[in-house]
Amino acid sequence: MDAAFRFLHIVVCGLLLILNPTRLGVCQNDDDNDLTKGASFIFGDSLVDAGNNNYFETLSKADIPPNGIDFKASGGNPTGRYTNGRTIGDIVGEELGQPYYALPFLAPNTTGKTILHGVNYASGGGGIMNATGNIFVNRLSMDIQIDYFNITRKQIDNLLGASKARDYLHTNSIFSITIGSNDFLNNYLLPVVSVGARISQSPDAFVDDMINHLRRQLTRLYELDGRKFILGNVGPIGCIPYQKTINQLSENECVSLPNKLALQYNARLKDLVQELNENLQGATFVLANVYDLVMELITNYAKYGFTTASKACCGNGSGGQYAGILPCGPTSSLCSDRHKHVFWDAYHPSEAANLIIAKQLMDGDTRYISPINLRQLRDL
Repeated sequence: MDAAFRFLHIVVCGLLLILNPTRLGVCQNDDDNDLTKGASFIFGDSLVDAGNNNYFETLSKADIPPNGIDFKASGGNPTGRYTNGRTIGDIVGEELGQPYYALPFLAPNTTGKTILHGVNYASGGGGIMNATGNIFVNRLSMDIQIDYFNITRKQIDNLLGASKARDYLHTNSIFSITIGSNDFLNNYLLPVVSVGARISQSPDAFVDDMINHLRRQLTRLYELDGRKFILGNVGPIGCIPYQKTINQLSENECVSLPNKLALQYNARLKDLVQELNENLQGATFVLANVYDLVMELITNYAKYGFTTASKACCGNGSGGQYAGILPCGPTSSLCSDRHKHVFWDAYHPSEAANLIIAKQLMDGDTRYISPINLRQLRDL
């Protein structure tokens, strides 16, 4: 690509992003196919959704301002990310040296050689269990996300040939799974809707179901040639602004039951990771201790340059007692110091918090990521 054409390409791409900021990646060059930089295949919920929920009718959406206000790749326009800037998945991809963000599977431009740079299947409201997120009407459960990866898997075969595709997935691709929070918040713990399930199913039984489903799902990804995995455990969901608001807690309090359930699930997940590492030959499963990492940010927020870990940047203020309940949108009040808030909205961390979390996942020690960190996983 000569200099004049490259300049024209950049100008056209800039105009396309202004007109339709969801089309991130549309300007990837076909001649930029350095497969050594690898790919991220991202599964999960709204913590890492890059815009899949833009493409179907659902009550869980982040395609309206001020979401994305600090996302430079879109010029500050919303892309469907549930934060003010980059998600943890975006930042990790950058740190891994990947040239492009993993595009949403459902985006119309996620075709051809662009998929070799990674694909994002995550969906706001999605969970391990298929019933999770019913309150949002539509969302992509983990099972559906893997169905979609199966489509991508066949496309990679067509692009590279079966042998090279398998080698690329085994060696140069990282499979990231951030899921489980909604199975508690928007399933087991959901008032009224889940009361019948809660009466009939103990916490132990529900966590058993989650782990059994996840085992099958991860084994299925392994059978589709995933070999390098990072799994995030469930964070301290009793400490998010939404929970503090509906339970009328003070700044330093958290709701005990959601955190207790998260810890119960996390202990079982740790055992599952060990089991899979022992039983699935050639695979490496890495566990991200999101719970302790986020709890550290919440407990010692001032140490990391934040002024609050209890108030959301978007939605607090004019919302009164409902500030931690209403979704972030054009009519929401907005803080002026977004980088000083641990939470962007009632549920999701800010880009500033995501940066700290991602850095620990990349280079942290076994307190937060084990048995190895992400940089070491990439280099295997």
